[in-house]
Amino acid sequence: MQTMLKQHSGFRAAQPGRQVVKVRAVAAPLKTATSAPAKAPLVTPEVAKDLYYDMVLGREFEEMCAQMYYRGKMFGFVHLYSGQEAVSSGVIRLLRPDDHVVSTYRDHVHALSKGVSAREVMAELFGKKTGCCRGQGGSMHMFSAKHNVLGGYAFIGEGIPVGLGAAFQSKYRRDVLGEETSDSVTCSFFGDGTCNVGQFYESLNMAALYKLPHIFVVENNLWAIGMSHLRATSRTSGDETPYIYKKGPAFGMPGVLVDGMDVLKVRQVAQEAVERARRGEGPTLIEAETYRFRGHSLADPDELRSKEEKARYQARDPIPQLKKYMLEHGLATEAEIKALEDKVAEVVEDSVKFADESPKPERGQLLENVFADPRGFGISEDGRYRYQQPGFSSGTAIVS
Repeated sequence: MQTMLKQHSGFRAAQPGRQVVKVRAVAAPLKTATSAPAKAPLVTPEVAKDLYYDMVLGREFEEMCAQMYYRGKMFGFVHLYSGQEAVSSGVIRLLRPDDHVVSTYRDHVHALSKGVSAREVMAELFGKKTGCCRGQGGSMHMFSAKHNVLGGYAFIGEGIPVGLGAAFQSKYRRDVLGEETSDSVTCSFFGDGTCNVGQFYESLNMAALYKLPHIFVVENNLWAIGMSHLRATSRTSGDETPYIYKKGPAFGMPGVLVDGMDVLKVRQVAQEAVERARRGEGPTLIEAETYRFRGHSLADPDELRSKEEKARYQARDPIPQLKKYMLEHGLATEAEIKALEDKVAEVVEDSVKFADESPKPERGQLLENVFADPRGFGISEDGRYRYQQPGFSSGTAIVS
């Protein structure tokens, strides 16, 4: 753990107001990856290209969302992920189809990384019937049973217990029902602001207590809407500033700090945590220090963060970093990278066209998925249950 923590941390000290700290091991060690020879690439060309494509797709998709929002194609609050792509790609692209992902209101890119098509995500943002939630979820509620994406949650922290439940069922199937192949893991993503609410601590306790195959991924972008992480969170013992990853060992699980602007470092840490969970050794808390390049939402003028802070993180954009690494290590040529970028442009343009041309949900769809028992809609004036009225399922019944 000492080796890993030293390798994957160390840039927090570059932030103004932070004292240079020497990161120490604070938990039982994870399995340390074998050191690669000097100059040897950390990933194969195939993995590198997959990561690059996924990060560029996330960035271009989000930037297109901004355009569509300002053109009136999307409504409500839309929270973009631009700048944080290394976390989503570094963690989720490691997962299997049967693994689960739980997100936040900043969920578009998590869904894309897990395999939900750009068409389905964009159509959902447009409120169309072809969206992954048939247009009823919108920006903050991306779900996909097919891809084991369990949401999209508007309120901070409420998704973590859901992720815990998914991890519990995986362990229960194996330990109680005897399904030896049941070794799926769950990754719950959330921000630094969530780490000050009760569900987070309750879930840490339960995950450690039952050694659940659950990975807590804190995307610490330093700001909870307009509240600085340094002002909202108390210092960890012995430190001048707060470190979220150190909360893990207090509950008996490893805590790891990683540079969330470096997809290869994120991937290495995530791989060790995933392997540990599959071996039945329990949960891991990962704090990925990252940064969003836009305001909290597209309705946020983003006036609270300094220009200097923004510029400092823009210079560490994870996408150009990976491109440079790929070229220097012979993982791809300029032509191959250009082909990946062109493919992304086509996919994003196609998603907009598909969403724009897709039909809106029928009125009757609003009456679906509300109550498990349709009698929950109540009794009409004639004494019958409202669901028994002619036209109820098509939305033409009088239900006022």
